[in-house]
Amino acid sequence: MSDRPAPAIEIRGLCKTLGGHSVLDGLDLSVERGEVFALLGPNGAGKTTTINVLTTLVRPDSGSVSVAGVDVVTDPASAKRRISLTGQSAAVDDVLTGTENLVMMARLSGLSRRAARLRANELLDRFALTDAATRRVGTYSGGMRRRLDLALSFVVTPEVLFLDEPTTGLDTRSRRELWDVIRSLAAAGTTVFLTTQYLEEADQLADRIAVLHGGRIVATGTPAELKARVGGDTVELHDMRGDLVREEPTDGTVSGLRRALDVLDESGAEGIVTLRRPSLDDVFLALTSSDPRPADTRGAASLQEIA
Repeated sequence: MSDRPAPAIEIRGLCKTLGGHSVLDGLDLSVERGEVFALLGPNGAGKTTTINVLTTLVRPDSGSVSVAGVDVVTDPASAKRRISLTGQSAAVDDVLTGTENLVMMARLSGLSRRAARLRANELLDRFALTDAATRRVGTYSGGMRRRLDLALSFVVTPEVLFLDEPTTGLDTRSRRELWDVIRSLAAAGTTVFLTTQYLEEADQLADRIAVLHGGRIVATGTPAELKARVGGDTVELHDMRGDLVREEPTDGTVSGLRRALDVLDESGAEGIVTLRRPSLDDVFLALTSSDPRPADTRGAASLQEIA
């Protein structure tokens, strides 16, 4: 037998119909322990439904779903003890202070009054909220509220943390501050499963990414693997107004760049040269702009298929 630990998340053949519409259609997915895993997809693709099934909030119609080694359908109580969920809006009490929010959650989780106070102080420090500990949460900025929301999720440290569009509505600075927090949580050993509408966020945070389309996973891989399969680097020539005049593919090597520049130079066109690399936007558009492809035996199109 293999000594390899069971995946943090294992989904096989997951189906769910809502309002007469098939949202998840034979979804297959596996997430390793300690990963930061991002699920991408168009609006309405089923990302939130997937999280709701994984966190026991919605019961699947069929298929098997396990989180932290526990079947979420047959033993939802055990699964809940191993996970935590932060939704799209911060679930904090605006009237209470940061400390009071945390102490209340700790007491509800079974900690003694003294232990609850100690845990609250630990989390305020960990999530950079100590200076605002005694302020009412109603005075917090959006980024501070999201950090407090995450802190509440860690009153009892979860094996798997689910983040459903955690930075929606935050400004750029707050979003990047929250990225740092998420990275630190993953570095400490928590598996992080997130959905996001910001492709840059997935690129920055995720060890692996899955693209959901038509109720199935149509591709999985690291950000670099996915980007490499939709095309290579391109040298672009733009006129002074910024309009694209000509482009030449390159393999990204020094000799390849020289060849591309020579071709552009020989064309006689003039302008400003830039190097364009594939982005997750390219991946997303390539995979979700047409009818979804049938999943292979592992439930995801092979990376070679999207080249």
